[in-house]
This record gives sequence, C-alpha cells and structure tokens, in this order.
Amino acid sequence: MEDCLFCKIIAGEIPSAKVYEDDFVFAFKDISPIAPVHYLFVPKTHICCAKKITADNSVQVAKIFEAISKIAADEKIDSFRVINNCGEDAGQSVMHLHFHLLAGKQMGWGEQSLG
Repeated sequence: MEDCLFCKIIAGEIPSAKVYEDDFVFAFKDISPIAPVHYLFVPKTHICCAKKITADNSVQVAKIFEAISKIAADEKIDSFRVINNCGEDAGQSVMHLHFHLLAGKQMGWGEQSLG
C-alpha cells in the first residue's frame, strides 16, 4: 500500500535499523523501544492486521515466527515475548501486520509491566 509506513520502510523509502530480511520478512529495531531488545517483524506482503490472516497468506506469519526464532538463536536470546496488537483499541498504530519481539529485561503481566 502506498501510504503504509511499514511498506515504505520495507521498500527502503524510510530508513530503519534493519536486523533481518528474507523473501518474506523484514525486521527492524523499534524507534521507541520498551525493552532493551525491541524488534518489529513484518511480512513483506501488506496484511493489515491479524484478523485478515487467511489460508492464502498465513505462510507469511509462519515465516515471521521462523525469523523470530532465528534471530533469538543468533543473538543468544533465551527468554523473550512476542506481541501482536490487532486494531486501534488493542494498541495497533500502524495498520500493517507486525509482531514485537521484546527481550533483555524481566517482564511481568499486564499493560503496565513493560513500560
């Protein structure tokens, strides 16, 4: 999509601190991290959110989780959290499916535990 922030980052139109890229996935450092390690993993194909995952595009999600596992192993991250927000009320601010990889600190449960 031409007005999507993450599509522009994937295309190289907006700079990012890339941590991983393959044919399906682009991953980069979050510009407002809430943990010492805070990466965003996005499919290169535009999917607006988790509720739009289908049998036809679910391979994109599988590839994201494969990439998360690879980066965690490469960076020797033994404990981490993966978060997806779907919709504005859930905290999704960019309407392009993405997963946050958080690590590097003790995390509790609840909305105040990460800030």
